[in-house]
Amino acid sequence: MAITADGKIATANRAISSFGSKRDHDNLLELRATADAVMNGAGTVNAAPINMGPGGAKYRRKRLARGLAENNLRIIASGSGDVNPNAEVFKQKFSPIIILTTRRASEEKLKALRAVAAEVKILGAHEINFHKALRWLREKWKVKRLLCEGGGELDNALFRARLVNELHLTITPKIFGGRTAPTIAEGNGVSKLAHAAQLKLKSMKRIGDELFVVYECLKKTKNR
Repeated sequence: MAITADGKIATANRAISSFGSKRDHDNLLELRATADAVMNGAGTVNAAPINMGPGGAKYRRKRLARGLAENNLRIIASGSGDVNPNAEVFKQKFSPIIILTTRRASEEKLKALRAVAAEVKILGAHEINFHKALRWLREKWKVKRLLCEGGGELDNALFRARLVNELHLTITPKIFGGRTAPTIAEGNGVSKLAHAAQLKLKSMKRIGDELFVVYECLKKTKNR
């Protein structure tokens, strides 16, 4: 995730904007080149003309050298099934698209999504059960390393489920401000400090005015 110096991932009106540098974008593609699959939330896919692909030939060669498929699997998560079947990502056919959703999604939405996705998987009544989702992705689609690129509600669900191993942040030299501007972990958040996700700094690198930070997410569990 790219964040501003005040911790925001978008402006107060929640407009999707790319505010990181070219180096930040290259870093994203480097990360994609290590993953079997890339996952985004429906809000990101609906709002931005993205394809969730591996990038140019250089990155595809890196994937092949690591023993990965040339193109990563693409996963979209939406508890409500509110994914636009006409979004840009569905126009790019280089790899399968999997949609994770719940029984909240109407039959009409499910039908439209099944027409454009390789598979639509229902995993829960009201919220996606990500523990089951990751087990299913491993068993059915051979996903061993999954890269989640947001947005904030999806990130928050993974943090709450204690399923995040690493957090990669690009801290950019900007201030957005705004109490409604989103952060990397949206939703209700925790009410007690003891319930916060615990991180350990693995590395930090400065390039120009940006900081590239990697945290290990500790698997400490607490009664919640």
